[in-house]
Amino acid sequence: MHQRLTALFSALSPARPWFKQVDRNTVKADAVAGLSNAAVVLPQGVAFAIIAGLPPEFGLFTAVVVSLIAGIWGSSMIMVSGPTTAISAVVFGSMSQFAVPGSDDYIAMVLSLTLMVGMIQIIAGVFKLGGLISFISHSVLIGFTAAAAFLIAASQLNGALGLAKGAGGGVFERVFHAAENIGGVNATALLISAATILTLILLSRFSKKMPSYIIALAVGTGAAWVLDAPAQGVAMFSPLTSIVPSFGAPEMSYEILTELLPVAATVAFVGLLEAISIGRSFALRRDEPYDSSQEMVGQGLSNAVGSFFQCYAGSGSFTRSGLNADAGAQTPLSTIFAAGFLVILLFVLAPYLEFVPVPAMAGVILFVSYRLINFHEIRHILTSNKSETAILAATFLTGVFTELDLAIVIGVITSLCVFLYDSAHPIVAVGSPTEINGRRVFKNAANYGLPECPQISVIRVDGPLFFASVENVEQQFRQVEERSSIPKTKLMGLKGLWKIDLSGAGLLLKEIRRARRAGADFHIFTTNAPALRIMRQLHVFDELGEDNMHNNKGEAIAAAVKAADDDICRGCELRIFMECATKPGPEKKPSQG
Repeated sequence: MHQRLTALFSALSPARPWFKQVDRNTVKADAVAGLSNAAVVLPQGVAFAIIAGLPPEFGLFTAVVVSLIAGIWGSSMIMVSGPTTAISAVVFGSMSQFAVPGSDDYIAMVLSLTLMVGMIQIIAGVFKLGGLISFISHSVLIGFTAAAAFLIAASQLNGALGLAKGAGGGVFERVFHAAENIGGVNATALLISAATILTLILLSRFSKKMPSYIIALAVGTGAAWVLDAPAQGVAMFSPLTSIVPSFGAPEMSYEILTELLPVAATVAFVGLLEAISIGRSFALRRDEPYDSSQEMVGQGLSNAVGSFFQCYAGSGSFTRSGLNADAGAQTPLSTIFAAGFLVILLFVLAPYLEFVPVPAMAGVILFVSYRLINFHEIRHILTSNKSETAILAATFLTGVFTELDLAIVIGVITSLCVFLYDSAHPIVAVGSPTEINGRRVFKNAANYGLPECPQISVIRVDGPLFFASVENVEQQFRQVEERSSIPKTKLMGLKGLWKIDLSGAGLLLKEIRRARRAGADFHIFTTNAPALRIMRQLHVFDELGEDNMHNNKGEAIAAAVKAADDDICRGCELRIFMECATKPGPEKKPSQG
């Protein structure tokens, strides 16, 4: 209990370890990086809030408060947190079923949701659950993000085309509404959104450090002024109602808790998956330590505190984190500078928001949604791994055809099913020696067409031997036996064995007895200490015999060759193993080197 309290105090302490790394040089570098980040997040914050169905200023408040707190209490030296496209899409897709986006009820429920998300993340961090994120397939996040991109794009079609708002819904409902009203497209709105998107495409081919979103919005605003957009029926943004967030406790009740808990768990999971993936990747790239559980605490604190300052749930931003690293940031102080500079920019630029046309912002969001899809990674998954393809497809199709928050659940369940299936189907392969680049190695005999010893099979089992896998493993053993009419002594390598239970031990005992009844024998070689301990406890060694238990393949082969039938060896010209030289037969070097 004392250790748990000590760990909690350490995780929540305002005196962070990275403070010691701050000096005059890092402050200068962090200030420059912070200014670059503030310039980028200004239009992003507005865009992401719109995606989430919230007033624009909520995205900016989130970019200030969440970024500030997550930077101080998180574990990454570089990662910048704040509003993100994925979480914005989940919030919009999940919360719009409870209230009309943008309404007072909707805003109140989102703030309550944000507090719940923060508390879930803090609890997960305090109980050191960061490592559990590693068990979730990367394909879940890729598929979910792609589905979120489709929903985001569909939600902006009306704004980009100058159409009246529809009733909402999923991807197909929104696309159908736009198609149904295609005759009412406002040509001026279409030109403005097209000019904005084209500007972003052109700027993306140049430096990533350029404030491309601000430039694109300026181009769209300029086009609107030239075309006299308001007179052509093009909608313009309303001025921000506030530049400084107001303080207030989110509404919490038993009814809200029970209603929003599934959504809160999903948002918390998505946020942690994003943040930990980003933080870990930058830590590896920069050779820095990273504590995923502490990151959970930092993300949780940022969301919990942010909910009192009109913020919605945020997470790590790959775009802003990448920009932060490219701009030369050294410590999390860069996020503090970014928050401060953003507040200054708000006071300077907020009055001009009413001159920004809605189609220009819709164009920005459409571009963001396109960039959200990782085409390269999707192509790699589809062409390299069937299991990961199934996970990707299940997650993506669920998000597109049903609800976005359900996509994560289905993706995780599919990942678990794939994991269980793989665990129940260990690799069982017969090896034979061959020479590669002057080295003698064992390869899969069936795959490489290598000759096998008439009396000895060297079998490798990679995977667990437990109740769910024994049937499959036994079937593979029988398939090995079918390839030879002569009973063979089995040398079983359990190098890849990471779990064995009573059923697995029972299978080994069965195979030992089966081999000996046929006039052959059974040997095991492994250095896996936990597996050895469990096999000894389950009495496998009592049946096997200590002499048939070996530390390595060489010892097992030597023992099996010594006990092999001399009459069969005398007529064998293969001489598979080097140890065959000790047996009677043709004077010939091992055929495989």
